[in-house]
Parts: sequence; structure tokens; C-alpha cells
Amino acid sequence: MRIPIVAGNWKMNTSVAEAISKVESMKGPLEKIEGVDKVICPPFVSLFPLSNLLSSSSIKLGAQNVYFEEKGAFTGEISPLMLKDLCTYVILGHSERRGYFGEDDELINLKVRAVVKAGLLPILCVGESGEEKKEGRTEEVVGRQLRMALREVSLQPGLVIAYEPIWAIGKGIAASPEKADDICGFIRRVLQELYGDEGKETRIQYGGSVTEDNISSFVREENIDGALVGGASLEVEEFPHIVQKVAEAKGLK
Repeated sequence: MRIPIVAGNWKMNTSVAEAISKVESMKGPLEKIEGVDKVICPPFVSLFPLSNLLSSSSIKLGAQNVYFEEKGAFTGEISPLMLKDLCTYVILGHSERRGYFGEDDELINLKVRAVVKAGLLPILCVGESGEEKKEGRTEEVVGRQLRMALREVSLQPGLVIAYEPIWAIGKGIAASPEKADDICGFIRRVLQELYGDEGKETRIQYGGSVTEDNISSFVREENIDGALVGGASLEVEEFPHIVQKVAEAKGLK
């Protein structure tokens, strides 16, 4: 059985003090939930204090981005080597990075390769826009993003793929669980195409307007192993409730 994984993407929210306060409030409830991998992805500035706060915890940290070079004259960037002692996961290919900052498939591939080389685990985001969905191009777009991002990348046991349809992110309109499962099943087939039978063990999350009210319906589906949660992960009561509902839906404690 694939271990469910729920990650909270805090995006550009919280001061350091606010981040510490939120994690202190969530830590106890999250620690009580067994059988689910729990990840919090705060802004860069909070990774160090939170890594100390969670050092003996089952809760893992993730970064929201990274640059592909190890060091050099790249003002304002953060390298994988700077992150490897602070966190376990790195979100890559998020639609906001693709859309607002012009990150293309080639750049995302360089980042995936750099993250893997550093011993970190990618949470690789893929997903189609509303226009691409209307044109019936979802599998074409998602397949291209996946194949390009993983080009020349060996399969990592902890690799996570997050299917995040762009039209659902922050809109309050989630995909239907059945349609999300269809696309996650397609992703799993592409992974098997790339990596053979081992590819089917890769965990796939759904992301896009995930809440405690709809999470159970998603993770009951065969190909959905958890969620990449946006705004709801900032809510100190709701995020643990989401993780708990994932555990229950998967038949765990």
C-alpha cells in the first residue's frame, strides 16, 4: 500500500513569528495521526526555525521552490545545498511558478535533477489550464509536463507527483473526484511507461481547492494518495482535520 501524503503549501503567507505559532498549534494534533506522511511547506525564511521546532517530529518540511545551481552569482536564489539540512521535500513546477515567473518544462527539469542530486525529494506539480481542459488537451499537457520534467531523472522512491488543474487552484471549484482519479491514473500509466512496474508505486496527490469537506471523496479514489493543500493548510484546525480524514478514508487510524 502506498503511504498517503498530505502537504500544505503556504505560498507567500506568514511572518516567521506567525509560522512558528501556526506550527506550534498544529504539531500536537498532527503528531497523533498515524499512517500518513505530513508535510508543511512554509516560505523560505521560516524553514530554519521550523526545522528546529520539528526536529524530533514526524512532520516533515518542504520548500516551495529552488534554483538548479549549487552556488554562484545568482542574486536572490536558493540552492538545493542550502535546503538539504532544513527540509525533505521541494515543490517544483507549480502553476504559479510556471505562470507568474515563466518557468518552462526545461527549467523545471533542471530543478528536478538538481533536487534529486542533492538528496531532496520533489513534489512535482502538473496540470492543465481551463482553456486546455476545454480543448480536450488535458492528457496531452499533463503527459508533456511529466515526461519533460523527469527527463534523465532516475526514479526516486520518495518522488511525489501533484496533479493540480490550474482552473481549480484558489478558485473554490475543485475537480470531480472521478475526473481527478482518471487523470491521476493517466499519470500513473506515464510513470510506468518511464520507469516500468516501479512507476506504479509513485504517490500522486490531488491539489486544487482542497478542504476538509471534500478531501475524503478524493482520497477514496484508487489513484489518489493524498493532497497538496493550499489555503486550507494555513488554518490551524482545518489542516489537521484534512490529514485525519485522509487517514480515515484510507482505512488508517
